[in-house]
Amino acid sequence: MSQRYRITRTLQENGDSAQTISLEECKRYFMSKPDFSYTSVFTVTGSTSMSIEGDFFMWSYGDIKIPFRHYQGDIYVSGTNEAVIPKMFEVASELEADVLEG
Repeated sequence: MSQRYRITRTLQENGDSAQTISLEECKRYFMSKPDFSYTSVFTVTGSTSMSIEGDFFMWSYGDIKIPFRHYQGDIYVSGTNEAVIPKMFEVASELEADVLEG
């Protein structure tokens, strides 16, 4: 079973930053990063293929693309690849958010 993480501001006290991470904020943030690209459809291929519609910011790590998905004010990412962990914490820190498991 793959570990899933959520980058969120729901634990933040109502200070200077918004409680949610907006899609527009995500687009501005990830577009400033050369190793990320945006797609509205993520396709998983294996013995069968499945396409998922949504807002995905694809992180290029070597030949691998790892999706960071914006959904209802948070960003979700799988921890299947260990390389994603430091990148996830970097993103959370720069967005002034927390990382939760699940």
